[in-house]
Amino acid sequence: MWNYIRVLWLLIWARVTALRTEPERGEVSGFVIITALMAIAAIAIVAIIIAKLTAKANSIDLGG
Repeated sequence: MWNYIRVLWLLIWARVTALRTEPERGEVSGFVIITALMAIAAIAIVAIIIAKLTAKANSIDLGG
């Protein structure tokens, strides 16, 4: 068990060290903004669909 944890720790440490030495980390802010806009659009679409379904369900005459 301890060997497994030690190997895992060494792999994580090696990956972190490699990431720190790379000068190019990529365009992160652009992806974050695009993802946030897509999430907002998805929430808005779901809200519109729920509002339309609720309005349609409330307009059904049950004969009461």
